[in-house]
Amino acid sequence: MSNIYPTILSGGSGTRLWPLSRKHYPKQFLKLTSKYTMLQETALRLSGFNKPIAVCNESHRFILAEQLHEIGQDPTAIILEPVGRNTAPAIALSAFKALEHSDDAILVVLAADHLIEDLEAFQNAVELAAEYAEQGKIVTFGIVPTSPETGFGYIQGEKGSSQALKIKQFVEKPNKVKAKEYLDSGDFFWNSGMFVVKAKVYLEELKRFNFEIYESAFKAYSNAQSDLDFVRINKDDFVKCPDNSIDYAIMEHTELGVVLPISVGWSDVGSFSALWEVLPKDDFGNVNLGDVKNIDSKNCLVQSENQFVATIGVSDLVIIGTKDSILVAHKNRVQDVKSIVNHLECTGRSEHLLHREVHRPWGKYDSVDKGKRYQVKRITVKPEASLSKQLHYHRAEHWVVVSGTAIVEVDDIETVLTENQSVYIPVGANHRLINPGKVNLEIIEIQSGSYLGEDDIVRLEDEFGRT
Repeated sequence: MSNIYPTILSGGSGTRLWPLSRKHYPKQFLKLTSKYTMLQETALRLSGFNKPIAVCNESHRFILAEQLHEIGQDPTAIILEPVGRNTAPAIALSAFKALEHSDDAILVVLAADHLIEDLEAFQNAVELAAEYAEQGKIVTFGIVPTSPETGFGYIQGEKGSSQALKIKQFVEKPNKVKAKEYLDSGDFFWNSGMFVVKAKVYLEELKRFNFEIYESAFKAYSNAQSDLDFVRINKDDFVKCPDNSIDYAIMEHTELGVVLPISVGWSDVGSFSALWEVLPKDDFGNVNLGDVKNIDSKNCLVQSENQFVATIGVSDLVIIGTKDSILVAHKNRVQDVKSIVNHLECTGRSEHLLHREVHRPWGKYDSVDKGKRYQVKRITVKPEASLSKQLHYHRAEHWVVVSGTAIVEVDDIETVLTENQSVYIPVGANHRLINPGKVNLEIIEIQSGSYLGEDDIVRLEDEFGRT
């Protein structure tokens, strides 16, 4: 159908997958289950329809745009939420955008970080759901449960009403006993958080049942501004919007809701135990990612980013090693990982926010070493990309080219540097780094000074619209 607009909600933080997932680089941008990131997998599974509408927060905008561009899925729009307000307002923003392209636009609302293994079955389900949406229904996909899961909400459908069942009730995450009852009943389904609905119908029902959300979202979208490839929603209007999910704002009140049961190999990959379940295992039930050796170990998930990890005689462990952190947990306790994230946040540490390797729209940098009054970074600049023209009040910098060719501006004097050549940037000097070539530019940056924080950057010019 030419009027179907995939709508990707990319606001999650994925705290239960720390240290892989961080606030500024959460799980939807990670390659967890294939050669594609979770976001890319989501976009590709509906690539036969219109280009997606994506909703994300400002700090993720360049990552999301680049990852969609990598797979040829340049979006219909990337809508930037100035603050998070849950799914009901986010879908409203997408509906306003879709209606600019088609009066009969149908939204297929997907989370950016879910796994679906049976793509053909899912695409068939979307087309069936779109037929119900054409009739004015709000369709949600209910996952046919395979076990008594306590980590998901459930939807009860009325038996035998049609392929898409009239919704009887939504229920919160149950205890084990109640989850077993739901599984045995045959009319309860996992709440997937995926929806198919006409944009007009969604907005009409939102206006009817939660006018405050509708009004705030409408004003915020009406006063939005275009910023490069992004739609920047008006903050003053959007902060007034109530924080509410589509379930509470609409689905528990509307008479138009139906649940379409599907079995498509779905997982929200919401924990390391869920990740272990969906990944290939060796003969002993181990999932090994990276440089790993197991001896007499079984049913473990071991991932190493940059070091050798060995296990001996252990079972049911999750061991995750990144460049700056290591997590060791029993698989039965992985839901508690978010308590570590809370600890890091409360103690003012940064490991919950950023990886050691930080992505930027022009490339990335890796903080190799730091101490009192110095920091060393390995900086990679993409071909034909440029850092902002900037200055620092508290630090000087020394750049050494490792590979590639650099154009360096210091106080408006331009110099070309090649491998093994270097330049010194004094405190207060305006400067810019440009990669004029067709391959990555790599440099080592040595910072020295009284303060080395990232907020000591005064941008004078920036092609990415940052201030």
